[in-house]
Amino acid sequence: MTAKLLLGQTTLYPLYYAPELLTPIPRAAGRLACGLEPVWPYAGGDLWTCYELSWLSTTGMAQVAVLQMDVAAHSPALVESKSLKLYLNSLNLTRFVDAQQVLQTIAGDLQPLLGVCPTLRLWEPDAWQALQVQSPGGYCLDNEPGVTVPERPAADCLQRESATSERSWVEERYYSHLFRSLCPVTGQPDWATVQIAYTGPRLTPASLLAYLLAFRQQADFHEQCVERIFNDLLIAGQPKELQVMASFTRRGGIDISPYRSLTPTTERPQRTIRQ
Repeated sequence: MTAKLLLGQTTLYPLYYAPELLTPIPRAAGRLACGLEPVWPYAGGDLWTCYELSWLSTTGMAQVAVLQMDVAAHSPALVESKSLKLYLNSLNLTRFVDAQQVLQTIAGDLQPLLGVCPTLRLWEPDAWQALQVQSPGGYCLDNEPGVTVPERPAADCLQRESATSERSWVEERYYSHLFRSLCPVTGQPDWATVQIAYTGPRLTPASLLAYLLAFRQQADFHEQCVERIFNDLLIAGQPKELQVMASFTRRGGIDISPYRSLTPTTERPQRTIRQ
């Protein structure tokens, strides 16, 4: 059945359940454009938090929740964020037996699109206090002196101190609130808090901040930005351990926080005051 649409100022919103609105974006094309392998060889995923989820009970009473979706980085595709927003809005006037049926429906619609089954969790209003804002740990790069920002981000922008052996390696944790990139579809700015943790030869903080600031005119999806950062840090720093996480600000009721790691980890991006 074709979904009826409600005409807004600039966007057509579906009135009824419309899974056909979901639009996949193959990961391989974006990775190849960044000089990466088409299949992600390390650990990681993308943590989506959707704040505008609503549906009807069997009696027609409105229900509301926050949806979190964790998609493995090795999935063949990601979902275009605006199409996900419209799809979730198509549930607003749809009746479900309970929240579990909502989750099963969303998982069933996303799995064939993504190529993997995402990990889904619903946060109903009584549990929202658990979604607390946190501050990132480590050293903040944002006031680092002596920063010269290059025209574009590249591994050769990153400088490391000489390390004669593994004994001289360091274990560092940095973060910056200053990250900005551009949406490749709309050209609008995307803002994020980026966190980097590594064990290996020490990277100079000034070069790391300069490298992150070089993304300000870079047109890449959130996931591609994090994978580019991760790959350049591998090239420049040759670390033994590495994790990169980015908590992007919310757009259209959805925020996307990609995380990538050399080894599997239970750590996930934190919800910041900007989300």
